[in-house]
Amino acid sequence: MRFGRRAPLVSVVVPVFDVAGYLPEALDSILGQSHRNLEVVVVDDGSTDDSGRIADGYADRDPRVRVVHTDNHGLGAARNEGIRHATGELLTFADSDDVVPPGAYAALVRQLGRTGADFVTGSVARWEGDRLEELPWMRRLHRPRAAYVIEQHPEILGDVFAWNKLFRRSFWDEAELAWPEGIRYEDQPATTRAYVAARRFGVVPDVVYHWRIRHDGTSITQQRSSVADLRDRWTTKRMSLATVRGFDSDQVTRVFVDRVLAGDMPRYFTVIPGCSDEWWDLLVAGVREFWGERTLAGSGLPPVHRLAGWLVGQDRRADAELVMRYAAERGGPVPRVPAAQGLRIDVPGLDPATVDPAALALRDSEV
Repeated sequence: MRFGRRAPLVSVVVPVFDVAGYLPEALDSILGQSHRNLEVVVVDDGSTDDSGRIADGYADRDPRVRVVHTDNHGLGAARNEGIRHATGELLTFADSDDVVPPGAYAALVRQLGRTGADFVTGSVARWEGDRLEELPWMRRLHRPRAAYVIEQHPEILGDVFAWNKLFRRSFWDEAELAWPEGIRYEDQPATTRAYVAARRFGVVPDVVYHWRIRHDGTSITQQRSSVADLRDRWTTKRMSLATVRGFDSDQVTRVFVDRVLAGDMPRYFTVIPGCSDEWWDLLVAGVREFWGERTLAGSGLPPVHRLAGWLVGQDRRADAELVMRYAAERGGPVPRVPAAQGLRIDVPGLDPATVDPAALALRDSEV
């Protein structure tokens, strides 16, 4: 459906919990959008700092802002609560410690109108300190400006983020989409369902979101070495894989398992050195569950992480620690040496005769 000259109402759901130092910048960026027809639903999820008071101040000054105060139930529940209060024809999300660039919603609305898609997704820039850089893999996934069905662009399933997308509310309701509650990494199950359910989704190359990376230890994604974090990660992967398998496309499933599900594993492999026994056992169990006999040697991971993943699947903890420590010390690609079928990577102290050659081999594109 095209919008013509009409500016559709965009509902922006902003969950908030103890982010008083970041919230004004986030809300200013949303209210400063070139697309002015906005409804900003701020859900104060039981904040213990001044976040609720700050949000109320914005509501007093700008009629486009409404604040809902709740007990603390977590991010997924806060988003779902916001959706219940949203009245716009279009629906999007923003986290309260990030920033939305000024033309973001206008770019997404235009593509939604041009394509008639059920939702549109755009690229993301990572904001760390004073450096703002578009994520290279997001740049690749969001070009060209187009509309697709999932079989045409299955790698887009790796764009799991909630906040770089604009949904038609009618589609959201018809597909019965919701954010899982009481669990980390709730974005992936919901966005996976959206891609699979969409008659068509749009893509724009515009950077539509600035994702702030915090190093104060409060960000959920900084807690990967905990058992609870890894358990939630496996749970959300399991939910997402079930959705993809239900779509019944071998091609989509293959891309999803090898490139999407595997994509965030390097972040976990980096914390193998010094991990607890319980965490290691859970890591091994998950790698075996999702990649089984095929192993991560066949995945789309970089070479050293394919090797680490293969070692994890074999329950070779000491060797996995050796590989990840060596990679961290080098800070770059590990050495390459000749092998029977071309080149392979080499890690001092790891006997290549005990490793599947596929877990060491470099592919043509990596030579």
